[in-house]
Amino acid sequence: MKQKLKNVIMPVVACFLLAGCHKKIKQQEDEIYSRHLQEHIKLTIISTPIPDNKSDMNLLLLNDGQDVDQLRIKTITDSLYKKKLILPLLIVAIHAGNRMEDYGVGGYPDFKNNGSKADKYDAFISDELYDFAKKKAGVRKFNSIVIAGCSLGGLSAFDIAWNHADKIDKVGVFSGSFWYRDKDTTAADYADDKDRIMLSKIKSSRKRPKLTYWFYAGDKEEAGDRDHDGITDVVDDTKDLLTIIKNKNVCPPGDIVYTETPEGKHDYASWSRVLPDFLLWAFGR
Repeated sequence: MKQKLKNVIMPVVACFLLAGCHKKIKQQEDEIYSRHLQEHIKLTIISTPIPDNKSDMNLLLLNDGQDVDQLRIKTITDSLYKKKLILPLLIVAIHAGNRMEDYGVGGYPDFKNNGSKADKYDAFISDELYDFAKKKAGVRKFNSIVIAGCSLGGLSAFDIAWNHADKIDKVGVFSGSFWYRDKDTTAADYADDKDRIMLSKIKSSRKRPKLTYWFYAGDKEEAGDRDHDGITDVVDDTKDLLTIIKNKNVCPPGDIVYTETPEGKHDYASWSRVLPDFLLWAFGR
């Protein structure tokens, strides 16, 4: 009798433990070979439980994946999901190879030739990583796709989203490097109006990508103040980009969120503090 009872109880306990595991957020390391970049790319993959209806799953592509622990994204995602504040989510955090080469504006290296492989990185994201993520989650199509990044990673995320709004729905930029320029500021003919590469690209673009945008900048990110207006360049550059987007009527004003904090610095501690707001904006129930 005891043996029979044991035979019944053990599978039930095993099923219970297995179900409990399925409710936990998971993190694992993986990699993918990129034909475009001609190298193996390391990935950190974080996932909430896969829903019964897999089409409810959402995707976040995140630059600088080697720094996910500093960003505290697993802990924050787990907390928000347990509180039922965000939708099911797969995060694919891409470890940077040579971020000075890979991150930038595709086809437009800066005056130091940084961003020389940004077009190849763009192709890796759109042609290779997207399909990899679908297979990883076992979905035919994600409910929504978001790309995000910090600093140069934020510049890269914005450029890729702008180029591929047919696949990407939203973009999050934490302290984006929109200062990125094709001429040194010490050059006699340097001008903000024409030499900041991303701003010039958007200004001359005829595209009206169907995107929604989330931007963050902190008031204490740096000492730089090119125009001597008492406002740091990160804030000025971000606001100048927003002005261009709004003036071109690319999207309704409500599709753009801009957050600025007086104590914000150019570091993961500051970005981590606003990460919950971004995740709620991007994936909130």
